[in-house]
Amino acid sequence: MKAVKLFLLMLVIGFTACQQTSKYKQLDLEEVTINELMENYENGTYSIADVTEAYLQRIEEIDKNGPALNSMIYINPDAMETARMLDEELQEGTKRGPLHGIPIVLKDNIDTYDMPTTAGARVLEGSIPPDDAFITKKLRDAGAIILGKANLSEWANFHSSFSSSGWSGLGGQTHNPYDVTRNPCGSSSGPGAAPSANLAVFGIGTETNGSITCPSSANGLVGIKPTVGLLSRSGIIPISFTQDTPGPMARNVTDAAIALGTMVGVDEDDSKTAASEGNYHTDYTQFLNEDGLEGKRIGFWKGPLDNHHRVDTLMYETVRLLEDRGATIVELEQISEENVGGDSFQVLLYEFKDGLNNYFESLGDDAPVETMEELVKVTLADSVEMRYFDHDLLITASEKGDLESEEYTEALERMMNYTREEGIDKVMDENNLDAIVSPTGGPAWKTDLTNGDNFSVSSSSPAARAGYPNITVPMGYIDGLPIGVSFFGRAWSEPELIEIAYAFEQITQARKAPGFKNAE
Repeated sequence: MKAVKLFLLMLVIGFTACQQTSKYKQLDLEEVTINELMENYENGTYSIADVTEAYLQRIEEIDKNGPALNSMIYINPDAMETARMLDEELQEGTKRGPLHGIPIVLKDNIDTYDMPTTAGARVLEGSIPPDDAFITKKLRDAGAIILGKANLSEWANFHSSFSSSGWSGLGGQTHNPYDVTRNPCGSSSGPGAAPSANLAVFGIGTETNGSITCPSSANGLVGIKPTVGLLSRSGIIPISFTQDTPGPMARNVTDAAIALGTMVGVDEDDSKTAASEGNYHTDYTQFLNEDGLEGKRIGFWKGPLDNHHRVDTLMYETVRLLEDRGATIVELEQISEENVGGDSFQVLLYEFKDGLNNYFESLGDDAPVETMEELVKVTLADSVEMRYFDHDLLITASEKGDLESEEYTEALERMMNYTREEGIDKVMDENNLDAIVSPTGGPAWKTDLTNGDNFSVSSSSPAARAGYPNITVPMGYIDGLPIGVSFFGRAWSEPELIEIAYAFEQITQARKAPGFKNAE
């Protein structure tokens, strides 16, 4: 009798799994775009509820079971209710905005009033903030369905000088969908892996230095790291007031541009956004120009080269393509005469302490810890948190003074000067450039919790430290692993960069869906 019951149970499980797989495939959601979904909603081919259910089933199938990407840290229990409500609104002739019924994921350092926000840290497990982040509200107002919160490198990868990108004490290790033995890069590892694996239409990540561009490159995505201040950071667990910004991570430039336009706006709770007045657009799709390379002058920054010969080969092929399509290439050996990496590090340490203390205060009486010093004590006493990494950056930051400290103010001034006036602005003015191009990163490395990360190529620092925009687009593949190319430039130059990135994307069509190599 027990054998019969077991056989019947296995039949039910198998039938359910088949239903899950067939529902997703039946709706033909693989690599689907925002515009395709909207068209199908409006003509009645798809319902928002069916699409949302299919994505939730796919998350269960792909993320939680085999190949177990582990890109999601929390699933929204109200996603289906929201989807049904949006269906009703559409039937009544109401469309909230350009994301009406579009399923997305948020990095789990972005506040949601109805779900925990943890930065992947066990100390914040179950911590539900009192309100949405500014950009979360914007996304909901535009009609987006938040499927859940995506895993990340703990504290946005600013916890240990030796760590594994995509690992958090609460969420574990996220894997790369192109080869699950390899790293998704961080810190926006979950918002990189999930939309790449078609678990959502797009993700929202955050970057301080490389945390949107690197995981976008490693997961075959388009990532937009905007000018600091274009998108509000209020309600986002911070590292740096000077360098932090959220941004979209999508499978194509069009979707990323649509997402970007829904989140802009001046926020009185983030003083950096005041400078965006007159510099933002609610619709960036107007800059999608297939001939966007014609007549452009693009600086080719060669600094990241000579670290991986196969990346160099792809990059030189890209340079020739840009020239063939009408761009003038100007080779740049350097962007700034000064290396301000040490200054940036000091800025991050001071601002991390100040920002975290302010965030804990925003949680009110529900804050699990009140200060960074208390956070350090709790973390060092947690055997799970301390299993692999020492969290030395938490300790170092907690020992810093306040933002009136001379060490901080001098480091901030040097960094701003040599990345802006004596950096990107200067080199672009001298060469009359529209943008700068360089390889985003190298092929994803084998995830190794014993030895940590193994970065080979990166070009994110100049734009990140300056607070300037950077867009990465799939460029090609090395042994089936995606490689991105970055276009970056002056403050508020998102329109020009989107134009260039879109034109490049339309020529190359480099994006390929991942195949989950080495999945069991």
